[in-house]
Amino acid sequence: MAPPTMLTPQELTFITEQQQIEIVPSFSMTKIRLVSGVYGPFEPPRRATVPLWLALSLKRKKKCRIIPPDWLSPDILTAMVQEEMNEKNALWPDIPRHLFETAKVLLDVAPNDLPEPSQIRSILLHLRHLRLSKIRTALRPPPPSNTARDSYSLNNNNDEEEEPDTGAFSGRGEYMSLTGFTPLEVCQMRGMFTGVLRVVGKLSGGVDDVGVERDGDADDMDLDR
Repeated sequence: MAPPTMLTPQELTFITEQQQIEIVPSFSMTKIRLVSGVYGPFEPPRRATVPLWLALSLKRKKKCRIIPPDWLSPDILTAMVQEEMNEKNALWPDIPRHLFETAKVLLDVAPNDLPEPSQIRSILLHLRHLRLSKIRTALRPPPPSNTARDSYSLNNNNDEEEEPDTGAFSGRGEYMSLTGFTPLEVCQMRGMFTGVLRVVGKLSGGVDDVGVERDGDADDMDLDR
């Protein structure tokens, strides 16, 4: 059975645009009924909640102002960067699940609705590169056995607690934990996952063919534009 095809960044963006977001319409209209639900009424300056794709469509037609998510501000994004740099208990602190996709479409379509869009773009690039760097560092095969380390600890009567394993692999390298990764990060790093898992499989004497695609990295999401 062929392994399932992973989503592309473009498909993840399509999924992201189904989320709800608030707008301030510049037109008046009663409720509208769509396949995904009923939205409205639209009465400026009252806010209305609509799918992101509809908000983007109205914005392109200059029919609304988009209210960005609370986290899409320089102060909160800077705090996320600091948390990534200072985090000790886990490699990947929680961030909004579709942070990068949401930020990209809003920066592309509605930059004038965001506070300091150029600064937001710069901070997002820093955050993204920081997380990718940490992912690459974490994708290292674990030692084949902890026996020697355990023996050393017993012989030296070391009462200190061992540091938790915050790498991507389990203690024996039998599986890889993707906890804390966003769907976009998993998509972008799938080529590296494949290579690392194949090496671990060979070292452990397991099956060489892992259940993921063997193609290269997925197309990147360019925040520089």
